[in-house]
Amino acid sequence: MRRRDREMGREFGLEIIDRSKYGILSMVDENKEPYGIPLSIVREGNFLYFHSAREGRKVDIFKKNTNVSLAFVGGVEVPENYTKSELEEIAKDMSKVSLLISNVFTTEFESVIVKGKVKLIEDEKERTRAMKLICQKYTPTKMEYVDMALKAGLSKANVYKIEIENISTKRKKYDKDGKEIKSGKLS
Repeated sequence: MRRRDREMGREFGLEIIDRSKYGILSMVDENKEPYGIPLSIVREGNFLYFHSAREGRKVDIFKKNTNVSLAFVGGVEVPENYTKSELEEIAKDMSKVSLLISNVFTTEFESVIVKGKVKLIEDEKERTRAMKLICQKYTPTKMEYVDMALKAGLSKANVYKIEIENISTKRKKYDKDGKEIKSGKLS
């Protein structure tokens, strides 16, 4: 990571994964073509879980290359570090133009990159547990119907897990005075 001052710790990254509505799964096919897709992903411990159809491009890729990378994005905001009058003062002085670049035309963000190997879950109990975790995250108010849905649909789906082998987390954030908070591996 180039900007170590924005690096955050593992726990912060896991929180972002848990809050994220989706993650982007990236892989490389047999022709060395990149392929990335958004997926509904849930985490439990050091594992990420998702499901898919039984066939398709990603299923074919996984059979030949299990190495994957996932990207998750937390909050993204455009900071309001200056009032209109402060911006007008900055604009009068070309020596302060760097403030526009670094503190005005920027975003606050949180991001996580995970690397690991994808594995098809074969064990029926583990498949069911993983699907229930996914359903709990995305449809928590419908859990009373989950067993019926799984009984009817689980046999038509692949369920995968990825063990988190490497996690890289980054954040850019400003304090109330408009100064960037330097993370320095805070959790």
